Amino acid sequence: MLGTQLWLKAAEEQQTTSRDPEWITNLEKVVDDNFASVTEISGDVIFFKLPIPGFEMPFVVLWLIVAAIFITFYLFFIQVRGIPVAIDVIKGKYSSKDDPGEIPHYQALTSALSGTVGLGNIAGVGAAVTMGGPGATFWMILAGLFGMATKFAECTLGVKYRELREDGTVAGGPFTYLPVAFARFPKFLSVGLTGLFAVAILFFGVGGGNMFQSNQTYSQLVTVIDPDGTGFITSTSGKLVAGVVIAVLVGAVIIGGMKSIGRVTSTLVPLMGGIYVLACLVVIFGNFAQIPSAFGSILSGAFTGEGVLGGIVGVLIVGMTRAAFSNEAGLGSAPIAHSTVKTRRPVSEGFVALFEPFIDTVVICTMTALTITIANTSFYQGERAKYLGADGDYSVGGVTVTSDAFGQHISWFPAVLAIAVALFAISTLITWSYYGQRAWNYLFGDTRTATLIYRVVFLFFTVMGCLLTFGQVLAFADNFLFVCAFVNLLGVYMLLPVIKREMNEYLEDRKSGRLLQLGLEDSEKEISVEELAGENQLVDSSGRNRVASGVAAQDLRMGEGGQVRREGVAADWDDEDDDGFGVGAATTPYPPPQRGGHRGLGDEDDDGFGRGGTTTPYGREPGHQPPGRHESGRDVPRMDDDDGPRG
Repeated sequence: MLGTQLWLKAAEEQQTTSRDPEWITNLEKVVDDNFASVTEISGDVIFFKLPIPGFEMPFVVLWLIVAAIFITFYLFFIQVRGIPVAIDVIKGKYSSKDDPGEIPHYQALTSALSGTVGLGNIAGVGAAVTMGGPGATFWMILAGLFGMATKFAECTLGVKYRELREDGTVAGGPFTYLPVAFARFPKFLSVGLTGLFAVAILFFGVGGGNMFQSNQTYSQLVTVIDPDGTGFITSTSGKLVAGVVIAVLVGAVIIGGMKSIGRVTSTLVPLMGGIYVLACLVVIFGNFAQIPSAFGSILSGAFTGEGVLGGIVGVLIVGMTRAAFSNEAGLGSAPIAHSTVKTRRPVSEGFVALFEPFIDTVVICTMTALTITIANTSFYQGERAKYLGADGDYSVGGVTVTSDAFGQHISWFPAVLAIAVALFAISTLITWSYYGQRAWNYLFGDTRTATLIYRVVFLFFTVMGCLLTFGQVLAFADNFLFVCAFVNLLGVYMLLPVIKREMNEYLEDRKSGRLLQLGLEDSEKEISVEELAGENQLVDSSGRNRVASGVAAQDLRMGEGGQVRREGVAADWDDEDDDGFGVGAATTPYPPPQRGGHRGLGDEDDDGFGRGGTTTPYGREPGHQPPGRHESGRDVPRMDDDDGPRG
């Protein structure tokens, strides 16, 4: 990723004046030299560019963009229709203290934002408008708007297939929904793909999300305290002290688990985001007369590509790429944080997640781009000229471009920006510690001992991030973060029907007023929680939900496969012809059942038990339907003499 490249450039400059012992310099050089070829090969494979003349976009970025567009149309522009719903959910209108989970919707949003809002919004955007001109901003905004649908989809799944534990903690995200999505695959492929995702997230969490961020925090600390590099802080001992202090601060947060992380980020994210956006507004409105021309440059540059390598295609690629790297929509990282939310309806958190790409890319990235475009400093013009003159081989210092734009209008702000960057880095580090922990638990077991070992390892590398660069290792970690995009979106594609059904039911319940019941405590509800809650958000007598009770993934696939009782005991019928769409020999899937009968199936005799004429099961009166939401996979007892859809 560009952030690591910028860091490598800064690290090289720092090493020329470093007072590090020779063994540290030699160690870094040996590791980086031996890892360089691995990093280069992995980068060529993961970010291979489509062999289309004049359209050299990495496949993984195109994969993210196409998915965002497809999901947008499949869910009928839910990122637009869902804004009022999302606001109500964040306000807690449909939540109560009885809901299972760890943190409220607002904290889940800020926790996930702390993992995305960061250096990509500052250094990444600075590099984007330098390489792609102001027009890159337009494509960044467009990618952010479409990315809102991707976040909606993946975060809905993260909650739907999460595990609720007896102690109240939660485990969810791709580690729980990918096995469901891949249940049709051979076991080795399903396990292998999910395992690959976990390894990639873990590697980045410990490396790129940890060492890189702690090093950036240290670097900004030096900028503020010892800009000439002669003080104690720039010595090896100073680096060690800084690393230990950062590790202690982070450790105090992550040891408390997701609840602690949520409390910290719910304060830190609005604070640092507010400071940064306020500074942007000071520059933008301080040059009010230039705002129309700035927007004109953004629009004209987007469709002309004037002064940009590759013309219009070049500026499109730069903008789309930077947006994908910044908001992480589709990578599968955000659902891990969102899965811990307190809710009984999974799709509610999908609506909350809509705001992430909007805040990250549409608001903050656009603010940065406008600030740089309006300032239009000589340094920015010089960097553009160098990049274009070197035919794209010049390494652009994005954070310097952004800082210079602020400095021209707010002379003292570069120091504040340094502190803001440090806060961005720390918040990202804290959130990625949790992402890495979930991957570690998936691979090595979800026990207290395993979690303790992970936290010790993570904090060790936090300290090492201040002492060592290991640039090629972290570039390798950056590469593998985008392996997650392919695996995660493949799973999302396969579960899109589940997402759409959850979304439609939620919107119907909101329209009818049923959702207001969710805002009441369980003792005050006039409608039983079984009727209101999502099928995986109810706990059994042991305090665990269906997924945590050991239900096989194939019994949950598409929400329509083998049927399951609420206690997590799979129904004991055999279906040799089950093709994954339901019980029975039919190879054409039935439309998913809906509350109140199978609408639109043309079954005049349907009494809620299935299609066909005689649908009265043994031991029940015609027209009787079990209480609760009529969904496959819930509260459906085995009826030996039922002539319904089982065959």
